[in-house]
Amino acid sequence: MRLFLLSPANCGGRRAAMVMSDRAQFDLAQRLRGRGGAPLGEVFSFMSGLYFRGKLAYARAFARPPDPDSTISASGIFVITPTAGLRSPDTLVTRAALRAFGTVDVSADNIAYRRPLEASARAIRDDVGPECEIVLLGSIASGKYVEVLQGIFGDRLVFPADFVGRGDMSRGGLMLRSAASLDELRYIPVAGAIRRGPRPPRLAPLTAPLRIR
Repeated sequence: MRLFLLSPANCGGRRAAMVMSDRAQFDLAQRLRGRGGAPLGEVFSFMSGLYFRGKLAYARAFARPPDPDSTISASGIFVITPTAGLRSPDTLVTRAALRAFGTVDVSADNIAYRRPLEASARAIRDDVGPECEIVLLGSIASGKYVEVLQGIFGDRLVFPADFVGRGDMSRGGLMLRSAASLDELRYIPVAGAIRRGPRPPRLAPLTAPLRIR
């Protein structure tokens, strides 16, 4: 049994401004301006590009929720948000919500970010029980995610060992390759792990387009 927690996209960057612009005419921007909004995972994939697309594709390939009928953990995938805790990537978000995300500092010291994250993490912990592994797909070098989540999930909080030393783009490429080949990465507990290390060799260039199953 395995759930994935995905770190958020930058809601205050150039691509965020692009998709929220009144002048943008592409499909995602138009849906985001509409009354219903657009799915969080799709919006963050646009804002972040390779890194978030890699996280989402990887999580969809390998998530194994303990109870597919649960109202909380049915998909096995949750996205960390700056103001609303952990949310399904299928959650519809509006421009107003994204603008609010962009005003909040994602820091363990920021109560506006930390309290919703703690509350939703506890709800998930209680829903899935003690046997489910919780995989963090995000930065483990700083405390902005680890400091909050480890206190709730304890030793069950793990991360891909191959993340150590890699930048965001390298992690995204690695996860897209793993999702396409269905070759799952090895996980290690966050507790006691060396979270900073030398940069590993660059990923080999692709010889053919990736096909995510």
